[in-house]
Amino acid sequence: MPFMQKDSMIVITGAAGFIGSCMVGFLNEQGYENLILVDEFDDEKKSLNLRNKKFSYKVERDDFFEWLDRENVVPSFVYHLGARTDTTEFDYAVHQKLNVDYSIRVWQYCTAHSVPLVYASSAATYGDGNLGYDDDHAIIEKLSPLNPYGESKNNFDKWVLQQDAAPPSWAGLKFFNVYGPNEYHKGRMASVIFHSYNQIIRDGVVKLFKSHKDGYEDGKQLRDFIYVNDICKVCYWLMQESAQVPSGIYNLGTGKARTFIDLVKATYHAMKRDPEINFIDMPVDIREKYQYFTEANMKKLRDAGYSADFFSLEDGVDDYVRNYLSVNIFY
Repeated sequence: MPFMQKDSMIVITGAAGFIGSCMVGFLNEQGYENLILVDEFDDEKKSLNLRNKKFSYKVERDDFFEWLDRENVVPSFVYHLGARTDTTEFDYAVHQKLNVDYSIRVWQYCTAHSVPLVYASSAATYGDGNLGYDDDHAIIEKLSPLNPYGESKNNFDKWVLQQDAAPPSWAGLKFFNVYGPNEYHKGRMASVIFHSYNQIIRDGVVKLFKSHKDGYEDGKQLRDFIYVNDICKVCYWLMQESAQVPSGIYNLGTGKARTFIDLVKATYHAMKRDPEINFIDMPVDIREKYQYFTEANMKKLRDAGYSADFFSLEDGVDDYVRNYLSVNIFY
């Protein structure tokens, strides 16, 4: 019998955002509708992500903990997916408030009320990758992220590992490069697939950043791209198997790095067009903070029991382009 019954009350923070709203849709598909959605709900673009979703409550992020006390509600599970994710936001105080301080409150609530927790960390914590991409707790203290966003995520991971008191089960997931539906509102921070698709529709040509680092040709910067559907599958598995999976911080990528040229060619292929790529200078504000290679070591999650295959880049891009972008559909 599944650990989490269909009438269980489940919290999703960041529920109006990209990954959060996809998680809401995925849970709906599995029969879960008693959901508490937590976010700032004043962005009309993001509100489209929740259209036709089924849930019990929408709670403003800043009112969440008071709401739980006032309503005398204790959820069965918490997905803490909300964060300030803008890697070009260099005011660390913004990240400290939303990515560290708020996350500490979520952790402390789950600990005090014995609620299992899954929270979003990030591959941005690995910085330039000089220490590799192993989700070994021993290296987390030594990591040097390249921007305030990554720093905030790593600071929370470090804080978590220092705690004696913890939720009954917990997992921090270092998301690698996530793409998929419901990122329409993200602007500059949307995936390269999203931007490539729109450039092809508008101009027929995709612009990729030139390389500004020796050893990497233009367009051959490497990232571990993971389809949001796989993110949801892992998060769901962690809920169902929370009593068996060892608590800890886990990588969540595919385990296979691919080039941006591969990604763009897959986008063209899904659109049934021949690729045409131009290379442009990388913006100065991100040039020194840019990751040229990421690849998740997925052994830890596999050893914990997760056995499902991940979408290949080609299959994930094809599904995203044909079933969502080309028909303007939300998940």
